[in-house]
Amino acid sequence: MTEQGSIRPSAMWLVFFVIVVDLTGFGIVIPILPFISPALGGDEIDVALVIAVYSLCAGLAGPFWGHLSDRIGRKWVLMICLFGGALSYACLGSSNALWMVYAARAFGGLMAGSLPVASALMADLSTPERRAKAMGLVGTAFGIGLILGPLLGGLLAGDGESFAAAGWFACGLSMASVVLAALLLSNDTPAKGAASSSRKASLSMLGFVREKKAYWLVAQYVFHTSAVSAAIYLSPLWLAALLNWGPREVGLLFGGVGLAMIVIQGALMDWLTSRFGLLAVLGAGAAIFALSLLATSVVTGVWPRALAIFMAFAGATCCLPVLNVISSSVVAAQERGRMMGITALAGSFGRVAGPLVSGAVLAVSGYKLAWLVVALPVLVVFWWSQTSARQYSRANQSGTEADSDTDPSVSVESPS
Repeated sequence: MTEQGSIRPSAMWLVFFVIVVDLTGFGIVIPILPFISPALGGDEIDVALVIAVYSLCAGLAGPFWGHLSDRIGRKWVLMICLFGGALSYACLGSSNALWMVYAARAFGGLMAGSLPVASALMADLSTPERRAKAMGLVGTAFGIGLILGPLLGGLLAGDGESFAAAGWFACGLSMASVVLAALLLSNDTPAKGAASSSRKASLSMLGFVREKKAYWLVAQYVFHTSAVSAAIYLSPLWLAALLNWGPREVGLLFGGVGLAMIVIQGALMDWLTSRFGLLAVLGAGAAIFALSLLATSVVTGVWPRALAIFMAFAGATCCLPVLNVISSSVVAAQERGRMMGITALAGSFGRVAGPLVSGAVLAVSGYKLAWLVVALPVLVVFWWSQTSARQYSRANQSGTEADSDTDPSVSVESPS
């Protein structure tokens, strides 16, 4: 990891490029997952369970990968996770039975440590005052992946029921990201104090979160990701049922969502947070997200429905970078991997709960009530951004003084 005060913008762009390639592979499977289970004899509940099993396994493994990256360095953990992801896509592309889809996604979840580790690496490579831009860069990479991936996935799947090409293409991209990481990223070393911090290393996850006074902060990842994952689950089914859309159309829509992520997180996030403050951006994003979800229960017609989904995800994309900036700033540099692993665990709980709850509501009451239920956790995020989150205006007063790379005063208020 970087020495204190040493900023390596070229390394940040290398990480960015690796993330783009990896998330393009991830994005390829987004438009096909809602269709692959029915093609192999599953139903709508199986679609939710396939998404949930990935998220559950990712949640269980996330803290391990994050903590390991604090101890042995980010590069090797990132490469291991990328290689594991490639194997999971190969298994998905080879699936000819429903249980194989479950197994492939479960293994993929266990190896899904690349994004939290890359986020921790981006935080390592940035100054406190530029951390919002660094996290926006991660979001931009995610957006590019969500443009290229779903477009490729929809085109490769077409209107048929064969998803092998998409799975194997995603495998190839993940293997390419392993090679890029091996060739382009330097061999980082654990942050100063990581090996000697035995007391903090021995803390349980709950004890660690308690020490950082971050219970509500971590909880926001559960609320936010539960809504996002539920929307990702419901959107293709809703659009297929009402508009007769298939993988190609869903891929195009998510490509548009990816473009919005690039514009918002890449071009606007740094300016928005500097001009209005982190919490104002978080609150506005959550408000747009919630209102758009509520609108899906009343709008009619092709374009109003597609626009409602687009605006929901556009609002959602403002939230996660802000949460990541705060999370990376309330801990010391040698603890960022662990913190990002814990937030990944929290997010995975949300990704499990979101599809399962919305799927159950969908089965019982239909799409209108399902969308209303999905909006509820987003309203909690909005409430938190306007109330309890104010405590993070001065982040982590204890335990980080020894690390000058940690921002001791994270400004989340609007500049005066």
